[in-house]
Amino acid sequence: MRYALPILSVLALVGSASAPSGASGFEPGALRRLPATAAEELPSRVEPAAYEYGMAPEPGPIVPPDVSPASLSSASIADDEQYFTMDELRAEMKKLAWGKGDFRIVPYGFLWATMAYDSDRTFPGAYTLFVPSRAVEGEDAFIIDVRRTRLGLNVDGPQIPWLDCAESRAQVEIDFQGDFFVVENKASVLLRHAYWEAKNDRFRILVGQYWDLISPLYPNTLMYSVGWAGGNMGYRRAQFRLERYFTVSDHLRLAAQMSLNQDIVSDFAATAAIEGEPADWPVIQGRLGATLGPRGENCRPIDLGVFGHVGEQEFDFTTNSGPPFFFPPADDVRIATWSFGVDVRIPITERFGFQGEYFTGRNLGTFLGGIAQGVCPCRREGIRATGGWFEFWYDWTSRWHSHVGFGIDDPNDNDLVLGRRYNHFLFGNVHFDVTEKLNAGLELSSWKTLHTGAAVGDPDLPPGESVRLEFVTRYGF
Repeated sequence: MRYALPILSVLALVGSASAPSGASGFEPGALRRLPATAAEELPSRVEPAAYEYGMAPEPGPIVPPDVSPASLSSASIADDEQYFTMDELRAEMKKLAWGKGDFRIVPYGFLWATMAYDSDRTFPGAYTLFVPSRAVEGEDAFIIDVRRTRLGLNVDGPQIPWLDCAESRAQVEIDFQGDFFVVENKASVLLRHAYWEAKNDRFRILVGQYWDLISPLYPNTLMYSVGWAGGNMGYRRAQFRLERYFTVSDHLRLAAQMSLNQDIVSDFAATAAIEGEPADWPVIQGRLGATLGPRGENCRPIDLGVFGHVGEQEFDFTTNSGPPFFFPPADDVRIATWSFGVDVRIPITERFGFQGEYFTGRNLGTFLGGIAQGVCPCRREGIRATGGWFEFWYDWTSRWHSHVGFGIDDPNDNDLVLGRRYNHFLFGNVHFDVTEKLNAGLELSSWKTLHTGAAVGDPDLPPGESVRLEFVTRYGF
């Protein structure tokens, strides 16, 4: 019996390397048009492999980074005369992965290169979190960078009988953004993902380092930082996660998620006078999500959710704090961290859609909120912040894609003595799928950051403003 090429494409999709959904292992932009088929797919954090390149799919099934919609559509079939025998299919499947007993191991990678011009230097440079005051920097900059290049292994394991025959899988993934201050051509390794999960249509268990459960979406920027510190929260951390899915009707599916997370303290990492320490209990994150509308082929359900977290951080202040608050040295000062937010994604037509997030909270620096500021060292209190982002996307063709969006992060001025008190960005881009594995894009973004005075009582510093033009190429395998 002979089988058509679409069967081979589907089998390749199942057997190829995969990356988590949400900003999912690299998926070309047209994958955003594939509808979410189940509420359990909604909560999976969008893997910024795609979002960091501006080609984000909607939260959906796990899809290999080297497969595009073209390979799954009838348009990719040259004619009706391309057929394969079953033996040929088996031979092709053997090429897709390494086998070890019941395990299938699939290596994958993305070779990423960025060329950018900044009208004013931004921090940290290769990508933007905020713009230093013109009184501090003010010079323009030209950057060529390849440190977002990524390597990974996906492991598909056997079903687990005592977990309701849930599918098991694992992933290890690295890039080379491990140190802001390392020489550019001597990049250090950064561990992105290292986790194991078991999942079926009713639940998911995940253990390891993975995306934060809160703030599950990303704006489709071409820039690596995807709006971090500019209105988009959320990063990666070690966690134990449990998710439960409920099918209410053909038009409503719900997801309840909870995770226990390593308490990361990122504030004052380079300050000898202040030492951050994890608390004696984990950071707890939670989210309730829903998929509204019919699901399946050619359907465009609405995805939405509410999320939040609560936790504590400890700090040792080894010297007096500065003016106007003169606190003596203190050990084990506990400062709460919390957030509340909403996320929504609305595919309006097959080509056009909207998505966005809103958050508010306190001590959000480790989640890249509050313009990456969590604690005021003078007040020894958490910094409150509110922000969010939104974007519209449009697919001109199956290969040309565009995104336009805006984000804002606004810490409470009353909680700051020195620091960054406002940050926003506006972006627009266009990118092209040259082939299924080679992609290129151009993005224009504008950033503005407001700063408090250099010393207590000083007037505010001049703002930092920068326009960035960035060209990005990516080759996946």
